[in-house]
Amino acid sequence: MKNSKKRLARLLCAAMAAAMVLAGCNSSGGNSSSSSAGQGGEEQVLNIYTWADYFPADIVEEFTSTTGIKVNYSTFESNEEMLMKLEAAKGGQYDLILASDYIIETAIQKELVGKLDTQQIPNFQNINPAFQSKYYDPTNEYTVPYAAGIPLIIYNPELVDFEIKGFEDLWNPQLADSIVVMDDARNVIGLTLKSMGYSLNETDEAVLGQAKEKLMALKPNIRALDYSTPYNLMISGETAVGYMFTSQIITALNENPDLKVVYPEEGLGFGIDSCFVPSDAPHKENAYKFLDFILDGERSAHISEETMYINCNSAATPFIKEQALVIPDEMIEGAEFMMNVGEADELYQQIWTEFKMS
Repeated sequence: MKNSKKRLARLLCAAMAAAMVLAGCNSSGGNSSSSSAGQGGEEQVLNIYTWADYFPADIVEEFTSTTGIKVNYSTFESNEEMLMKLEAAKGGQYDLILASDYIIETAIQKELVGKLDTQQIPNFQNINPAFQSKYYDPTNEYTVPYAAGIPLIIYNPELVDFEIKGFEDLWNPQLADSIVVMDDARNVIGLTLKSMGYSLNETDEAVLGQAKEKLMALKPNIRALDYSTPYNLMISGETAVGYMFTSQIITALNENPDLKVVYPEEGLGFGIDSCFVPSDAPHKENAYKFLDFILDGERSAHISEETMYINCNSAATPFIKEQALVIPDEMIEGAEFMMNVGEADELYQQIWTEFKMS
């Protein structure tokens, strides 16, 4: 049974990768550093800043044993938290950051991201072109695509008495105190906008005001906000419905394959998480070494197996044993990137704060 569940996970992960290739055609607190120095005077340390467990521990350990470079791994809970800390450090303190596309665009605009020296990253050529030249880095000068994800709805048919087809169904009174969604302003307000027929990147103040009212009406159905491990509540049966990333859905399916995945009829949103080197990173050469290390095809495939996110590396394809396309083509055609909304982001954050405090 365990092997069949792993096969299901690989199928869905590979399927998402194939789907993203199609979509690409349409595109759109840290530890102290080590004091030891390596050749050329570069400190043998690498300061990484990202979400917890996003780089598998065995990959980090292999990098250290291979290069002698110690990795200090610091984590954040949200893209906005990352940007705030990066701004405070004026583009320094960290050597490598992994975050989401829309927030990276803002960081680039604020001159907090350095241009890559791809001559020091030979495996940069392995990146799948379907994940490059996107709105946040059209010339591929600043980022290394790491993983892509599509937030979807998942529900337990044993606990839900009707078929869920889209976002609008989340407001059904039958789902009172039974939904877990990610603790993320853009994604949850985005699904609210989608349910109203608007773009998840809406900036019109009047429309966002309407979205706020509708979002507040969803509150009685929300049992929990959880960005990192929402699948635990689905696995335990504490929640009947979830809205989470593909990797988290796969984790839930591994434990309960009877859960149902919903491709919302209002359309999909998707995004790419990418690595970048801050403008004043203290150990840029070590960051380049790490990037080249993880862009190796076999290692990249292993990372995808561990994280269950969509792989962005063409060289990993030979190591992905099975492929299937399960996302309907019409859903891919309607998918859109979550993008930088400029000054409207302040309104998004205000709406989210009021929602959480209500």
